[in-house]
Amino acid sequence: MAVERALRTAAPHELAEVVRRELDRQYGADSVDVLMADYSLTVLQPVTDVPHSRPPVSVHNTPAGRAFGAQEPFVETLPDNRVRVHLPVSVHGDRLGVLSVTMPGGEPARECLRELADLAEVLAHEVLVAERDTDQYLQARRKERLTLAAEMQWQLLPGRSCSRAEFDLGAGLEPAYAIHGDNFDWSATADRLTLYVSNGMGEGIEAALLTSLAVNALRNARRAGLPLADQAALADQAVYAHYQGRRHLSVLMFDFDLTTGLTYVVDAGSPQLLRLREGTVERIPFEAQLPLGMFEETDYVTQELRVEPGDRLFFVSDGVYDVASPKGEAYGDAALARAIQSTRLLPAAEVPGALLRELTGHRGSPTPEDDALVVCLDWRGRS
Repeated sequence: MAVERALRTAAPHELAEVVRRELDRQYGADSVDVLMADYSLTVLQPVTDVPHSRPPVSVHNTPAGRAFGAQEPFVETLPDNRVRVHLPVSVHGDRLGVLSVTMPGGEPARECLRELADLAEVLAHEVLVAERDTDQYLQARRKERLTLAAEMQWQLLPGRSCSRAEFDLGAGLEPAYAIHGDNFDWSATADRLTLYVSNGMGEGIEAALLTSLAVNALRNARRAGLPLADQAALADQAVYAHYQGRRHLSVLMFDFDLTTGLTYVVDAGSPQLLRLREGTVERIPFEAQLPLGMFEETDYVTQELRVEPGDRLFFVSDGVYDVASPKGEAYGDAALARAIQSTRLLPAAEVPGALLRELTGHRGSPTPEDDALVVCLDWRGRS
C-alpha cells in the first residue's frame, strides 16, 4: 500500500524513479527497470531520459519478453541467491510493458510475487493517466522516430489490446513507424461492443487527416447514442462536407450484443472479415455499401451477424490480402487461412503480430508498400 500511495501521488514524469525508490525501500530491490513495449511490439525500451541511455530488450527469447508475451510473472534465477522478477505492466488487457525487479531470492521473493504483480498493474494505470501530462512514456515506446502521419494515427487508437470476460481483442499495424490511413477503434459498455476497422484513401498526412476526421465523426455519433447506420451516415456527411467527394474512407463497422452475440454490421468499403469456427476458416461476406464521403447524403443499412462462443474473428485491410510476393502472387484467402490456422493457439493480443510477420515473409521485403492492419477478436459472450 505504501508503494501504491507513492505512485498515485508522484509527479507524472517521476513514476519510474518512484517505483525504483519504493521497491528498494519496501522489498530490498537492487535494481528496478520500467520497460515500455515499442509501437511494433518487437522490443521493450527502458524508461529513461531522451536520448535513451540503455539498450532495448527483445520481446522474443528474453525473460522480460516471456513475461510480456505470456502476461504472467517470470522469475529469473541469478547468482548469490538473488532473482530478477519480470512482471507484465498491463491494464484491462492493454499490454504496455514490463516491470523488472532484482531482489533477494528464496521464500521472501515467492511470498511477495503476488504483491509485485498487483503493483505492476497499479503502475500501468498510473502510466496511462500520466501520459496526458508528460511525453516520457510515449517517447519510451519508440525505438525510432515516427513519421508525422504515424504520430497522428497512433494518437487516434484506443490501445493495442483489450480484455473483458466476454471477449479478447488484439490489433496490429504495419509499418508501425510510418502508417498512413489504416485505423481501428473500439468501445465497450456494459452490454455492447462497438468496433470499427477503416482504411483511409491516400498516403502520408492527407491520409492521416482524412482518417482523423472520419474516426472522430464516428465517435461523435456513437457517443450521441445513435445506432450504427446513423453513425455511418453522419460520418459520411462530415467527410463529404470537407472533401466534396475527392477523398473517401472505407470502413467495416460492428455493434456486438455481449449477451446474445447478435451483431449489427455496416460494410462501407474494403476491410474484410474472416471467421475461425470449429477449425474452419471462412470469409464472411456482407452487402457492400459506398465508402464514407464518396457522395452526398448516402443512406446506410445494417445487416445482421451472430457470433457464437469460441468464434475467433479476423478483420483485415487490403494491405493484407492484396500484398504481392516478389513473383507478383497476391497473399489471398488460402495463405491467410493457413496463417490463421497456424496461430490458433496464440492469445488474441499476439495473433496480429504473428500474422504480420507471416505477411513480411510472403512479401519478401521488410518495408510494405501499403498499410497492413489486422484485428483479432476472441468471442466468449455471456452464459
